[in-house]
Amino acid sequence: MLDQLKSHVSVRKYTDEPISDETLHDMITAAQSAASSHFVQAYSMIDVVDPEKREQLAELSKNPVQFKGAARAFVFCADLKRLEHAAAKHGKQIEGSTTENFVVSVIDTALFAQNFVTAAESKGYGICYIGGVRNNPGPISEVLELPDYVIPLFGLTIGVPATKNAVKPRLPVNAILHTDRYQEEKYEGILDEYDAILRAYYESRASNQKSATWTENMADYLSQARREHMKDFIQSKGFLKK
Repeated sequence: MLDQLKSHVSVRKYTDEPISDETLHDMITAAQSAASSHFVQAYSMIDVVDPEKREQLAELSKNPVQFKGAARAFVFCADLKRLEHAAAKHGKQIEGSTTENFVVSVIDTALFAQNFVTAAESKGYGICYIGGVRNNPGPISEVLELPDYVIPLFGLTIGVPATKNAVKPRLPVNAILHTDRYQEEKYEGILDEYDAILRAYYESRASNQKSATWTENMADYLSQARREHMKDFIQSKGFLKK
């Protein structure tokens, strides 16, 4: 299991081999064993099989190769709608608009999705998360007929890998592990070392070679505001109003 987790890579191209409903349901059942805050299980996944809808998601997410080329394509959603129905059975209304319930639903969805990924990779499949779903969450919600209290967080494709990249080196453990307090002072040296490791990886990999470092990439990425529409969209679905 540890070796499997350490071998994870994002897969960009799949073979034509299908994935049966039985196999899919088996992986979902395994994914449902993920931890869930107060057992709310505040997540849903949409299995997108309609070719027209896949085309729409490919365009709206700006990921045509992924959505059109994978054996299965999903959209994972933070979901309080089912909980609204559960409360209604007892004559109550949920407080779905609180920040806490938003955080709980997002964490639940992420844990569920990562369990699904682990299950998929244990069977030899490859996967790729598609954050591009958040490029157009409103139109995508319309395509998938998502009601209030349900928001698309990310897509995920799965299939038999046609090609696989080398594993990308992660930050060293001492960059993320702190003892007794947050040790900010250690970052300068650690980041210099990690930049050297990532530059060597990028320059030596089989495809998409480049000369770049992690801090350079992060500076370029995080110095710009991105997807500023998300706050208004999330609030329009009933979340984050309290």
